[in-house]
Amino acid sequence: MDRLNLPRIRSAAALALVALAVSFPSQGTELSAQTPWQPEALTVQNYQRAERMLGSFMQPRVTGNRVAPEWVGAGSFWYRSTTAEGWQFIWVDATRGTRELAFDHEALAAGLSEVVSDTLNPNRLELDELSRDGSAVEVRYEGMVYRCSGGTCAAVGEAPEALDRTHVASPDGTRAVFRRDHNLWMVEVATGAETQLTFDGIENYGYATNDAGWTRSPVPVVRWSPDSRRVATFRHDGRGVSQMYLVTTNVGAPELQQFNYPLPEDSLPFMVERVVIDTENPGQITRMEMEPDAHRSTNCDHIYCGGTFSDVDWAQDGSQLAFVSSSRDHRVATLRVTDPATGAVRDVLEERVETFFESGYNTVNWSVLFGTDEVIWYSQRTDWGHLYLHDLETGEPRRAITEGDWNVLQVRHVDPESREIWFTGNHREDDDPYHHYFYKVGIDNGEVTLLSPERGHHEIQLSPDARYFVDTWSTPLEPQKIALRRASDGALVTMLEEADISRLIASGWKAPIPFTTKARDDVTDLYGLMYTPTEMVPGQKYPVVNYLYPGPQSGSVGSRSFSPARRDHQALAELGFIVIEVDAMGTPQRSKSFHEAYYGNMGDNGLPDQITTIRQLAERHDFIDLDRVGIWGHSGGGFASTAGILQYPDFYKVAVSQAGNHDNRNYEDDWAEKWQGLLEEYEDGTTNYDNQANQLLAGNLQGKLLLAHGTMDDNVPPYNTLLVVDALIEANRDFDLILMTNRRHGFGNEPYMMRRRWDYFVTHLLGAEPPKEFVFGEQGPTN
Repeated sequence: MDRLNLPRIRSAAALALVALAVSFPSQGTELSAQTPWQPEALTVQNYQRAERMLGSFMQPRVTGNRVAPEWVGAGSFWYRSTTAEGWQFIWVDATRGTRELAFDHEALAAGLSEVVSDTLNPNRLELDELSRDGSAVEVRYEGMVYRCSGGTCAAVGEAPEALDRTHVASPDGTRAVFRRDHNLWMVEVATGAETQLTFDGIENYGYATNDAGWTRSPVPVVRWSPDSRRVATFRHDGRGVSQMYLVTTNVGAPELQQFNYPLPEDSLPFMVERVVIDTENPGQITRMEMEPDAHRSTNCDHIYCGGTFSDVDWAQDGSQLAFVSSSRDHRVATLRVTDPATGAVRDVLEERVETFFESGYNTVNWSVLFGTDEVIWYSQRTDWGHLYLHDLETGEPRRAITEGDWNVLQVRHVDPESREIWFTGNHREDDDPYHHYFYKVGIDNGEVTLLSPERGHHEIQLSPDARYFVDTWSTPLEPQKIALRRASDGALVTMLEEADISRLIASGWKAPIPFTTKARDDVTDLYGLMYTPTEMVPGQKYPVVNYLYPGPQSGSVGSRSFSPARRDHQALAELGFIVIEVDAMGTPQRSKSFHEAYYGNMGDNGLPDQITTIRQLAERHDFIDLDRVGIWGHSGGGFASTAGILQYPDFYKVAVSQAGNHDNRNYEDDWAEKWQGLLEEYEDGTTNYDNQANQLLAGNLQGKLLLAHGTMDDNVPPYNTLLVVDALIEANRDFDLILMTNRRHGFGNEPYMMRRRWDYFVTHLLGAEPPKEFVFGEQGPTN
């Protein structure tokens, strides 16, 4: 019998899902004399069947799978609960542990329809905000506030105008800062009165500039002090970096787009000169007494991470400011503390690593307890991500707060009074290391308490006062259950939702098959998902499409939460393929050594693990055809898919490569330098970046390669793909090319690109004729 390495399942519903995932209509698990599945042609009906597996069709068939709490006061919140007819508004009182309809939807719709002179659907009310006062409900609808009681509604007045998205509000909400003409300005929210805060900003040398080259935004990069008086920011120096040039495609003269775009060859990257601005004394700028920092952070490509100025921590009274300076190559992180009134800076502690330092998984986990002169520091010094307590004065370590062969992922809250830390972690509870759980730990005793006990991947939303959290857990096979819990001990307050997938199953949905294989070292476990056609012909074996995203900042599979459609994987499987994705070595959420497996050799791309995974799955499942293996990906996956067909031409026969960063000397400096190291040129003219440059392997091409790129891609400039095109021409190799005119980076799932990708695999890997110029969307949505 085929070996399916499935996780433990605890419910009857889950067992039914597993049966659905692993059953193949009209086919037993023991097959012999397999022959290749190779129809002469696929029809429009085949493509329409595949289209019905896309998220646009599948997502609406799931209800009750999401809660986005909008907290009102300390103990109540509301959210929209999806139903088969639309949605309902739910009111939750956390202190009483109750969940109920926020109002009578029929009555409110009728009453509101009268005052707005429109007929409103009670199952699809578009309300922006709501609050309750006894039996009365206040709602915001199309810019007006209405008070409704029973079926009677009356206008209260205009809703407050929302703050401009390019402004960053102070903690007390009275003021906001924004950028204008390279300087920082402030506006009084109540009156609209504006005040200029800096005066010497110029082009390429302005204040709070949100520019990383590959991404640019008008939102200023600042961190307000808790007392709403001071703003920590920087003067952004881009005067010495490379320029990027893109031109539009149009009738007449093209439009040139020119912008800063640092490259590994630049002698200097973007630099930041740290400052603190006193908003109560315009023009008073305190400059930190230190050399400029490289435009780097400890948790992402950009110093503006997760919608905030990264690696900055204010004392509660605004008297001190802590920050981390990261070296250009990400190998050195230095915690510093400054006096915002004088600019005096002192170094507290420094961590040096041989590859790259990160302070958490997509978040900053370090913080300073100014009241007790302590630092909570995050490190992978033991090969696992843990929290450590250091002395703020000396920087010396006091103790490990957490320890063991598991990871702290994201610190969500630190309470200096109770001396407890709330965080997500993994590798500690079950057999799937990609399941996240929620914990708290005592700073002094290191006692870890599990707050989310059910097996699965947990997504956590803390209340503003950190007294409660909304816990959503699921697996790829088990849909979401959502509960409100107490943060102190994880006790259940009330269940909120349980996803209903009955319509999804009735539509013919098929779950992916989780699997575990061994990595290239034949020791390390790898985890992935496999997608198979809902109908498989007995005695046939099917070609493989290997989807990958090599990271290194993420992996191919993504979240282990339940999803009715992951990209177009099941849709592609419906056309007659086995689609395989696995998180290879070199990706995060495992040990540090796992993550840095191919540091300095990005051309590796985890491909040895992809190949060994497919081979192992072929040993388990006779329906996998190892003679027909294709590969595809977008962005980093485009880079990796081209690398796959060029490095392993005997294994990969067809590749679709979209928007690939094929030589990271032509991609933004921060990315390349973090994972490959600083650029070095040797005496013979070679460099330490040659091992990742796809164009240097162009002569290896044997199979079919489709390259695609957006001509206005300002993330991964199109010249990355054109380097490969030029080398393939020089090597006299046949290939295919699609230029998505005037597209930026995100064209990957546009209908035209998806159709051409499907056609390419159907033609060159399945060996069938696709329907000519299939059009998505013609069959319309289905219920």
